[in-house]
Amino acid sequence: MLVLTRKVNESLIVGDDIEIKVVEISGKAIKIGIDAPKDVSIYRKEIYEAIKEENLQASNRDNIISLVDFIKNK
Repeated sequence: MLVLTRKVNESLIVGDDIEIKVVEISGKAIKIGIDAPKDVSIYRKEIYEAIKEENLQASNRDNIISLVDFIKNK
């Protein structure tokens, strides 16, 4: 993991077209701004993990339904 120190209004660049900027620091929290192309999805990690889990559960349900349909048609 790369660890960098940044101050308010300082940025870092990811790739050629993503900029992450420190907007505000208040106590133990920071606000960051992310400037990225519209086709780049940006999620908080906990939301991303929830989406992955939901997709996995949906996939499992779809697989079970497909298996049941396959067995019924035999």
